[in-house]
Order: sequence, then structure tokens, then C-alpha cells
Amino acid sequence: MIVFPAIDLMNGVCVRLRRGRADDETVFSSDPVATARHWQEQGGRWLHVVDLDGAFSGQPVNAPLIRSICDALDIPVQLGGGIRDAATAKAYLEAGVERLIIGTIALEDPEAYAALCAEFPGRIGVSLDAEGGKLKTKGWVADSGLTVDEVLPRLLEAGTAFIIYTDIDRDGMQTGVNLPALEHLAKASMVPVIAAGGVATLEDVKALYPLSRTTNLQGAVSGRAIYEGTLDLRTAMDWIRQQEKAEAC
Repeated sequence: MIVFPAIDLMNGVCVRLRRGRADDETVFSSDPVATARHWQEQGGRWLHVVDLDGAFSGQPVNAPLIRSICDALDIPVQLGGGIRDAATAKAYLEAGVERLIIGTIALEDPEAYAALCAEFPGRIGVSLDAEGGKLKTKGWVADSGLTVDEVLPRLLEAGTAFIIYTDIDRDGMQTGVNLPALEHLAKASMVPVIAAGGVATLEDVKALYPLSRTTNLQGAVSGRAIYEGTLDLRTAMDWIRQQEKAEAC
């Protein structure tokens, strides 16, 4: 199981939003590259990056900064936000991003999404962002009218390599994860699932860990909690390693 430290980029700095609202942001760092290095030093095995400007505008706004982050790290980077065509996807992969997270076009343009998966096999994942059971698009500001169960078969058939599942009601709120919804998805999915939204404490990591042994849960993204200190990344990764080591004996 992996805890993915998150860097959300807006106007060139690291922020966290509450429930995805652009008008409810907290700035955590003015140096995203230094922050990325810090999370690597704290034991991060992956870095989760979101271009919030890109998600809202549909354009790769922070591309130069994201390249600098990739250049500074030895761990792989997964990226979402504003990736809505093959040219943007190719540019990010060539810049050093390991895998891409697609949201809007995966729900609104199934043919374009399937073409992306075919062009970059194993490197395209989908972001399923749910509020009240319904999936959102365009940086969480538009309603798709769809549920996870309705879209999952199509996404898997298209070649989705992994899934990020966000409970918007819990994102940035530090209220714990939505275990029933997550377990349902991780059991139904044939590809790795990563939880996002609500991972606030080590207890949340401990609650998720059993799912990583019995379902396709790969890990969880944590943002506000690791910045504010309610979850210590190094402690969480050490705890996971201890469990895995004990199981291997």
C-alpha cells in the first residue's frame, strides 16, 4: 500500500482546497519543487500532482513547473488537471511524468479517452470524483449525471490503467475516508484503485490497509493532513512497511 503525498498547484504555489472550491484555498508553500523534494525525503514512493489551474481552464497551465518537479525527483510522478488531448498527454509524459490522470474527457468524450489509453498503454488513469454519489467533471464544477457503477465497465474496457476515487464531500475536510464506497469500487475494479479525500490520520491509513490485501486498493492520496501534521508521511510509510514485512515472514 502506498500513501501518495499530494501537491496541488494554483498560481505557481502549493495549495489545498476544501471540497474542490477555488474560493476556499489554503497556501502551504510558495516553492513546489522544494516541497516535492521534501515529500520524497519523508519516504514518499510516488508524488501526486494536480494542476488546479489546468483543471479549471482545460489547459496545461503549470507545465514548466511540473517539468521542474519531475527533474528534481527520483520517485515517479502522477499528474492530473487540464489533460484533455493527446498532444498535452504526450508533452507531459515526455517531460518526465510517469502516468496521467484524466477526468473530464473520460466521462464526456469516451472515444477520445479510449484513444488516449490506446496511444499510451498502461499510463492513463481516470479520476472519478463523486459528490452525493454523482460524478463531477471540469474541476468538479460540472455535473456528469453519472454514477461510478454506470461508467466503470466502459472505462475498464477502454484500457484504464488505474483509478483515483475522490469523495468530494470529504476532500480537504479531514473527516476520514468513505470506506463503504471505496470498498465497493476496489472490489469491482480490475485495476488499481487509489483513495483520495478524507485521509486525515494514521488511523485512516490503518482502516484502509486491509482493503489493500483483499481488494484492488493500491493506496491513498493525502494532502492537507500531511501539510498540517495530523498525518506524518514517514510514520505512515514506516507502519505500512512493518505490516508488509510481518506478512512476508
